[in-house]
Amino acid sequence: CSAEIKASPLTQHERLERHAAIRYEYLPETIRHCVCAYLPSVVQEALFFGADQYMEGTTMANFGYGIPKAQLMAGDAMNRALTRMAHEMMEQLDLKNMVFVGIRRRGVPLAQRLSDIIEKYEHIKCPVGEVDIAMYRDDRDPSELKIKVQEQKLPVDVAGRTVVLVDDVLHTGRTVRAAMDAILDQGRAERICLAVLIDRGHRELPIRADFVGKNVPTSTAERIGVMMEEIDGGDGVALYEGGMAR
Repeated sequence: CSAEIKASPLTQHERLERHAAIRYEYLPETIRHCVCAYLPSVVQEALFFGADQYMEGTTMANFGYGIPKAQLMAGDAMNRALTRMAHEMMEQLDLKNMVFVGIRRRGVPLAQRLSDIIEKYEHIKCPVGEVDIAMYRDDRDPSELKIKVQEQKLPVDVAGRTVVLVDDVLHTGRTVRAAMDAILDQGRAERICLAVLIDRGHRELPIRADFVGKNVPTSTAERIGVMMEEIDGGDGVALYEGGMAR
């Protein structure tokens, strides 16, 4: 990997940054957070995404989040969390009567990954659908929305089935409430479960996730940024300054 960096047409400063990213991958996660706080922002980008994605040009500037306060998950940690969640579903749910429904946007690729993991271990293909909550939000009049509401894409009739609703971050619970309304408009599901990659707390409705990748205590002045390979070109979860309504 060092030979590859030396051969690339980079400045000495850029080579040092990328060397740092490669070395950083071998540090324990608890030490990473301490080290990252004292590094230049450009180097922090390389450390957050990892050497491979950084070399491909993936940076936080692509997402408009800024520089994170802390890295919560890298790609490998995300995959481990999803695998654990999928195994919990295998133990608790009837897979043959189950359908995943991802909340647009990042809930959709998360739902697909969970389905793929279950298929890998159990050889059962769970259908994956997606839901658009725009018309079900309680903070805006639908007539005022300046976006095109997309049709719900559910691969099967949800009536009588176990629906696993999937989202990236669980915060106030209002997004989940809207998604449940959208699903129930399509039929009376036997059961609706909730799977989230990150639960950050601050609930405003009595909603709890059944399957959680990671619980992250936050303040209302912070927000969680989730990046997915399918949408953003890289995997990662980080904590940022600045509140975000959910």
